[in-house]
Amino acid sequence: MPVRRFVHSRIHSFRYAFRGWWYVIRTQQNAWIHALVTLGVVALALWLQLPARDWAVVLLTIALVWTAEFLNTALEAVVDLASPAKHPLAKVGKDVGAAAVLIAALASVLIGLLVLGPPLLERLQSFHFFSR
Repeated sequence: MPVRRFVHSRIHSFRYAFRGWWYVIRTQQNAWIHALVTLGVVALALWLQLPARDWAVVLLTIALVWTAEFLNTALEAVVDLASPAKHPLAKVGKDVGAAAVLIAALASVLIGLLVLGPPLLERLQSFHFFSR
């Protein structure tokens, strides 16, 4: 019986997590930007045939940005619940959450340039785009 209860509770946990994921996708405009960039980066990484270690860096970077976006959305919801009226501290909480997403996004751009840039340039040069 304890195993059955454990499995049942895990199924519910996944259901809650997917409900939260769907909420972010449905309600956050930036999530669509993250989704499009994620698809583009994954497609580019596949085309460049990145080695496993580079894939690990790319996937961790993607996860970092998505995690920041999800935590920011959760923070905004909790702040709205705790302070339905405008309050300076509520604004600070929301602004700091947004800054966390910005930091993750900027870091992801730099990591993308470092990891994807060299093989992309090499691939493009092989097509003679940069030769005279």
